[in-house]
Amino acid sequence: MFKYIVKRILISILILFGVSVIIYTMVRLMPSDYVDTKFASQLQNNAISQDDIDHFKELYGINMPEAYLNITIEGGDYAGKYTANARKNDYEYAILSREFSETWIQKSYKKGSLVLVLSKDGLAQISEGTKVLAVGNYNVNFNIDETNFNAELLLNIGGGTASKIEYKVAGFWSKAGSVLGGYFNWVGRLLQGDLGNSFLYEKPVAQVITENMWISFAIAVIATILQFLIAIPLGISSATHQYSVRDYTVTVLTMIGISFPTFFFAAIVIKIFALQLGWFPSQGLISATASYPATFAGGMMKFGDIVKHLVLPIFVSVVLSIGGLMRYTRTNTLEVLSADYIRTARAKGLSENKVIYKHAFRNTLIPLATLLAGILPSLFGGMMITEKVFAIDGIGNLAYKALMSGDIPFIMGYNMFLAVLTVIGTLLSDIMYSIVDPRVKLGR
Repeated sequence: MFKYIVKRILISILILFGVSVIIYTMVRLMPSDYVDTKFASQLQNNAISQDDIDHFKELYGINMPEAYLNITIEGGDYAGKYTANARKNDYEYAILSREFSETWIQKSYKKGSLVLVLSKDGLAQISEGTKVLAVGNYNVNFNIDETNFNAELLLNIGGGTASKIEYKVAGFWSKAGSVLGGYFNWVGRLLQGDLGNSFLYEKPVAQVITENMWISFAIAVIATILQFLIAIPLGISSATHQYSVRDYTVTVLTMIGISFPTFFFAAIVIKIFALQLGWFPSQGLISATASYPATFAGGMMKFGDIVKHLVLPIFVSVVLSIGGLMRYTRTNTLEVLSADYIRTARAKGLSENKVIYKHAFRNTLIPLATLLAGILPSLFGGMMITEKVFAIDGIGNLAYKALMSGDIPFIMGYNMFLAVLTVIGTLLSDIMYSIVDPRVKLGR
């Protein structure tokens, strides 16, 4: 058992690595100007700088540099080459038109953890994180070498001087290094539990997930329990009355449920039970006009309001999911009923109920137990369409809003969250199978 679990964990790590590559690749395939377009209005209103946008791209591996600006500091405490990504057309135009300063000053030049910033008033600053290490001044000699795109820079900071500003077009290897560097930067922060900051919800992605997944979890757990309580008896009843009116009726009704799109069925349910009959509210978790006192009675009233709001989304989820589980149970039961030991039990004169519920039912539960362990992602991952239709702020609805608004950090973090849940669910499913079926040995 122990060796098997270790083996499965190693395989899971490889799977998660593959998933991370897929997620990162999908983000990289987005249009190169996607983020620029997203922040265009904020940039125009000076709510964010171009350097902030470039830094955001760098954090999430979606910066494809067209060119580089390099400032070389010679001597002193902070000697070395400081680099910033650049736009090819903008800087060629800036150099040829002699409007160099207005374009490149807005950049943050980096060397490892050190950041060099040049302000428009002629001041220079080197910092590390939020700590300012040195302050100086600079001026530029605009005797630009148009062939190599170089300009002279005089910089007094930390005892060093910069001899030139170099503009260099990014080649294939520079771009490949940027792609790989962005990936390992993202994965490195991921391994530290840092999923990044959501720019839609303005919070760390991990915090958004942990704060909102419990609403989805509560809905999913209740719906799953009801699903199993309804679908398993229906499946067994359908199997024990094969080709009867009961079998056909149950099969037709459940298949109709499977065939309904979630948004369509949810709209019908809202129209009938919320709008026409007025039995249940159609959206949210709590009535907008409700006010409950901070007492036990008030808490119970609030709880009752929440339960009333959850009836319709849980009903929709259960109706649309029992069909698949019912068919699964029916197929397993029919397979078990045709086994030799069932014929032997009947030959001994056991009652049909004892044959079905004592002998057949126990073995029917074996594959269902593994199925139960494998639903972990759906318990915590949310029901995106259902939560959206009923305006429930669960993790599924938040993921939908993030997807529609292009919240890259949240989308990447959320997908990795689902991948981890899927891997854990698969491992639990294998372990559960060995527990419910002694014939299966995981070590073999």
